[in-house]
Amino acid sequence: MAEELKEKVARLGFKPVLAIVQVGDREDSNIYVQNKIKFGEEIGVRVEVVHQRIMNYESRIKGEEEIIKEIKKLNKDENIKGIIVQLPLPQGLDTEKIINTIDYHKDADGLRVSDTRENNLLITPATARAVMALLDFYKIEIKNKKVAVIGRSRLAGSPIARTLEERGAKVEVCHKETSNTAEICRQSDILIVAAGQIGLVNKDFVNENQVVVDVGINRVMGEAEKPKLVGDVLFDEVEPLVSGITPVPGGVGPLTVACLFENLINLCYHNS
Repeated sequence: MAEELKEKVARLGFKPVLAIVQVGDREDSNIYVQNKIKFGEEIGVRVEVVHQRIMNYESRIKGEEEIIKEIKKLNKDENIKGIIVQLPLPQGLDTEKIINTIDYHKDADGLRVSDTRENNLLITPATARAVMALLDFYKIEIKNKKVAVIGRSRLAGSPIARTLEERGAKVEVCHKETSNTAEICRQSDILIVAAGQIGLVNKDFVNENQVVVDVGINRVMGEAEKPKLVGDVLFDEVEPLVSGITPVPGGVGPLTVACLFENLINLCYHNS
């Protein structure tokens, strides 16, 4: 995918710029942003980070106003071809209001509520696009399959579930209020875990014919107090029991970054 995207960027005739609006200083967000900067450099895209440190603002409303003002400036900047807001935002901020400030012509993450069918067809939220690309690459049938999705976040769970339904899957979304999550998951053909909870899924959630896609990325301290990334699935326990599983790190994460840039390049071609 990186090679294909690099070729597409070269054919554009200009260097696209992606703006990332980052609020606060979450460690996981810092990792994601650095990965996006690195991948952008590899394929010929410049990434600009607009970093808002609003954690100590007296008022969240003032913080929101500052973020929205910054996004509106980026909307008007002709050099900026795509904009994303790094999620999750700090508590108390209106995520939907902020995301919907992005001009739909520049919505590289595909997360704003768009009233234009054209844009909805053009852009798939990056995490959902990554999950579909992975399943398609390995020729895993989606239509009419039972799929359990754990998590319903705006960034991952909800768009993944919606995209799977559009592809004809029979989807059941599990969350904190679901009482029989393990049973639902165990009966599914495909299990997608996007809860952001370390070790949530163990051997009781899976079956031997199942494909497990771990979207979770969590930072923990490993041996010798060195930080490492782990998923939402107990990989070592689950991997021998299923037909296929994605690792963390190195699975959905890098693919999501590639799919974000695929969205950006699609916008460049569509809007030029």
